[in-house]
Amino acid sequence: MTGFTALRGKLALMYREIAKFGAVGGAGVLVNIGVFNLVRHSTGLQTVRASVLATLVSIAFNYVGFRYFTYRDRDKAGRTRELGLFLLFSCIGLVIENGVLFVATYGFDWDSQLQSNVFKFVGIGVATLFRFWSYRTWVFRTLPARDAVEQAESFLAEDAPAAPADRHV
Repeated sequence: MTGFTALRGKLALMYREIAKFGAVGGAGVLVNIGVFNLVRHSTGLQTVRASVLATLVSIAFNYVGFRYFTYRDRDKAGRTRELGLFLLFSCIGLVIENGVLFVATYGFDWDSQLQSNVFKFVGIGVATLFRFWSYRTWVFRTLPARDAVEQAESFLAEDAPAAPADRHV
């Protein structure tokens, strides 16, 4: 049971992060499904192509949410690297998400509106597990403790009034 207790303790520490990730991700899912259905039914685009387009829109939406809400306290140095890694892992997630839909649509000929939405949602779920792990591990990394302390000290030093000169009486 000690392994279970340790896991429970780690999950408790991650509660806020998981909640924030879920809030941004949930909004991203709504954007993804909404754009998917809008594009699919208003343009006549094939199912998987409409899904890829919707995924790309939700990737842009999610980056803003993750950077400025979920992981706003994380290391902000190297934004180019961060964005590059985010896009890399998002594209892998795109392949996972739309691979599930592709197999359902073209492998099993499940292409009704309901079936497409169900497998789109299943694909999003599977890809979300990968994205959560990769974003927190590689993209939005925590600041090393030393850097966090130095940043806090410099912030406090900027706001503190100047210390009076030493007086010897």
